[in-house]
Order: sequence, then C-alpha cells, then structure tokens
Amino acid sequence: QVQLVESGGGLVQAGGSLRLSCAASGRTFSTYAMGWFRQAPGKEREFVATISRTGYTTGYADSVKGRFTISRDNAKNTVYLQMNSLKPEDTANYSCAQSRSSSTSTDPDMYGNWGQGTQVTVSS
Repeated sequence: QVQLVESGGGLVQAGGSLRLSCAASGRTFSTYAMGWFRQAPGKEREFVATISRTGYTTGYADSVKGRFTISRDNAKNTVYLQMNSLKPEDTANYSCAQSRSSSTSTDPDMYGNWGQGTQVTVSS
C-alpha cells in the first residue's frame, strides 16, 4: 500500500503563491500517473491537475490553468503543485492521489491511493 503525505499548505494573501509537495512511499511511484484534487467545505471534491508517469503529459482544470503547475520528480518519489496568483476561491483542502493508470485522468475513480490532504487558505 502506497502512502502519500502532502505538505506545503498554509495561509496566503490573494495574489500570493504556494508550492505543495506530495511524498510517496514504496517502489511504484514512477509507474503511475498522479493527480491533485481539492475540496472546499460544503462542496464536492474537484479535479485540479494531473501528470503522467513520465511527467511529459499534464492536464489542468480550467479554473487553475495558467496559474498552477504540476510536476514530479520520480527519483524523489514526489509530485508538486506550484500555485501562483492564488484567489480566495482556491481555498480548499488539497489532496494528491496515485492513479491506477500511467496516463493522465481527471476522474477521481481512476485513483486508488489518496493522501490526507493539506489545507490552503487564501485571504482577500
């Protein structure tokens, strides 16, 4: 069972930046695509970004495109989410997840392992 541990969340003013990290245990990290999802209080979980196992292919939700960048370092078993130009509506708990496939996906049902999440709060 792969364990995923997120870090890097916090409180930031609108327009600021944060970099989230997700460290994975085990030897399967480089085999599968990874994704970031978020959930705000009272709202459903939503897709944020995804990256293929090689890192060559990425995908983003329209709401974060041009502001967020997903990347991975397979040597370090870590996936990152660089978040720039943050808005109050980005406030949520952000979780990373490991896909069951090597290809990118926006569907949370494609992801079998999830981290506990890290809170991001953007003040106006």
